[in-house]
Amino acid sequence: MDDKGLQQLSRRIGEQLVQRQATVTAAESCTGGWIAKVFTDINGSSAWFAQGFVTYSNQAKQQMVGVQADTLARHGAVSEETVREMAAGARRTAAAEYGIAVSGIAGPEGGTADKPVGTVWFAIAGPDGEVLTQRRVFAGDREAVRRQSVAFALQTLLDEFLIN
Repeated sequence: MDDKGLQQLSRRIGEQLVQRQATVTAAESCTGGWIAKVFTDINGSSAWFAQGFVTYSNQAKQQMVGVQADTLARHGAVSEETVREMAAGARRTAAAEYGIAVSGIAGPEGGTADKPVGTVWFAIAGPDGEVLTQRRVFAGDREAVRRQSVAFALQTLLDEFLIN
C-alpha cells in the first residue's frame, strides 16, 4: 500500500473513532513509529490518537508498556505473548480504548528457522478487554516488510473492531 492508501486508511479509522468518541494508541517495535506517523499525518488526529510508544528494545517494552521480563525471556520479543502484553499495556498506559502492538523481524538479518525474516506479530486490544492476535510473514526488503505491517495493522483495526 502506498502513502496515499495509508492516509486514506488512517482517515477512515479516525472517522470511526470520532463517531465512537474513542482513542487509539500504538506500541511499535519493528515499525519504529510508522503507525504513529501515519496517524499524525491526518489533520485533527489529536482528537483520536492518544499517544504512541516506540518500544524497539526489550527494556523499552518493559518500561513503557509493561511487558513482563518473563514473557520476553520465555517467548521472545517477536511472539504472540509479547504483543498481547504490548497492546494491553499501551492501551492502559495511554488510557485509550484501543491499543495496537506490532513486533517483528524486518530484516535483512535476525531471522531464524522458527521466525524467518518477515515474521510479524500483531495484537489489537479493544475497549472490552478483548485482544486479537495475528501472525504474518511478509516478503520483501526491510521497508516492504515494515510498510506491509503498518497497512495490515491498520486494516485489521478497522475491519475487526471499527466497522463490524
